[in-house]
Amino acid sequence: MVCNNQCNAIRESAGNEAGMPLDARGKRLGIFVLAYNAERFLSDTLHRIPEEVWAAVEVVYVVDDCSQDETTRAALDFPAHRDKLVVFRNRINRRYGGNQKFGYQYAIDRGLDAVVMLHGDGQYAPEMLPQVLRPLVEDDADMVNASRMIDRRGALAGGMPRYKFVANIGLTAFENALSGLRMSEFHSGYRGYSTRFLRRVPLWENSDEWHFDSQILFQAKVAKAKIVEVAIPTHYGDEICHVNGISYGLHCLASATAFALHRAGIVCLPRYDLRPAKLAENRRSAERFSDHSIIVRRLLARGVQGRRVLDIGFGCAAIAAKLKEAGAVLDGIDINQAAIAENGALYDRTWLADANRIDEVPLHEKYDVILLSDLLQYLVDPTDVLSRLKKHLVKGGTLVVSVPNVANVHVRLALLLGRFRTHHRGILSDKALHFYERETIRRLLRRTGWRVDVRDASGVPLVRTMPLLAHRIFRPLAYLGRGFTLCLPGLFASYLICLCTNPTESDLL
Repeated sequence: MVCNNQCNAIRESAGNEAGMPLDARGKRLGIFVLAYNAERFLSDTLHRIPEEVWAAVEVVYVVDDCSQDETTRAALDFPAHRDKLVVFRNRINRRYGGNQKFGYQYAIDRGLDAVVMLHGDGQYAPEMLPQVLRPLVEDDADMVNASRMIDRRGALAGGMPRYKFVANIGLTAFENALSGLRMSEFHSGYRGYSTRFLRRVPLWENSDEWHFDSQILFQAKVAKAKIVEVAIPTHYGDEICHVNGISYGLHCLASATAFALHRAGIVCLPRYDLRPAKLAENRRSAERFSDHSIIVRRLLARGVQGRRVLDIGFGCAAIAAKLKEAGAVLDGIDINQAAIAENGALYDRTWLADANRIDEVPLHEKYDVILLSDLLQYLVDPTDVLSRLKKHLVKGGTLVVSVPNVANVHVRLALLLGRFRTHHRGILSDKALHFYERETIRRLLRRTGWRVDVRDASGVPLVRTMPLLAHRIFRPLAYLGRGFTLCLPGLFASYLICLCTNPTESDLL
């Protein structure tokens, strides 16, 4: 059954594929065993992992979430497959969601292609691992949800308490309605993921609690991920449930409601602001008062027809695309192979290079314009790079610099509340090495010999924060925001923009 072109429900029984051996097809696979106070069950759970799975996977890693029993000892004493078993013990209890973040980050850092989470208490059948892994191995899924509710009668027969059965159906129906998914079950703890998918989603923005599982499903919806459901048997034994059902249910309801508001464009939540599948999705030039749009207008006003432009760290190439249309002659430098592969056709020449080592790039031309848009904060020594660039710009040429404004009102309020949360893009990028406000960027440019002619600023990206505002009826708000930004740029600017002139002969540098 195809669900919204995303969710493929596989409803065959486990027995239909039991005779098919698991072939990893060259993929690096991992089994992440999440364990808490599982001393009595862990050894049996590991023994129940089929031999074909042990043979196919690269690693089975147990993460003991600071248990109050000898869960770690039980893992270390497991007698078989010692070459593939890795054991971790958290120094603090990370909670259910926090432990998953650690486990998935390990899969990403190790370079695995896919990982399946298995509970150490054996509640979810390890015997079903081949069925869970197979869609990931065959590239039929970005995410596999092992569901007990495909066969609802089997769920009751397997010992699921009736109140949990009813609550599961009700919560899943509510979450499906608000998310646009069509899952048979939101609340299985038996999941498999491709690390390609895990790299795209901001895992660390999700909750450390049990509703992490719902939030990552919502992220899968945003990512248009291929979700496959596999039917598994239900088993309730004497394992201890650590979930507060009422609290969990309320958190699931709240998460689904928040995601519905995000989908409607009423709010923009960082956990659902995913890394784009293509760099072009980062282009902000469609927003009239974005930093990209302002830079393009400023340069077009100066004239770019036939002028040579060097675009350093071009990424999504939003500015370059507009300058190319206006007749500019473009060269580009980027450290990201994907940026060159996707946008290299816009440039006459491109170099895969690190801007920190600009002198190693064979730049034999003198340029009329050099673009450093949204880059300085990532350089190891911006002062050194800015000074070296002068010899590649003609006298009277234009250097364009844009940097996030760390003194923005949003950051100030967050600091007032004791928060300094980074994200994969925006003012507080998690890869930034430096932070700037109006005076620090001005002083940096003047100190490296540039004459700052024009200072401008883009405002708070209201459309990105509240996509609903993109509707033309709210256009006056954009002009109002522009007015506030020009009056108080230090407070309301999102990006600071400087157009500078090279006042010296480059041959003398």
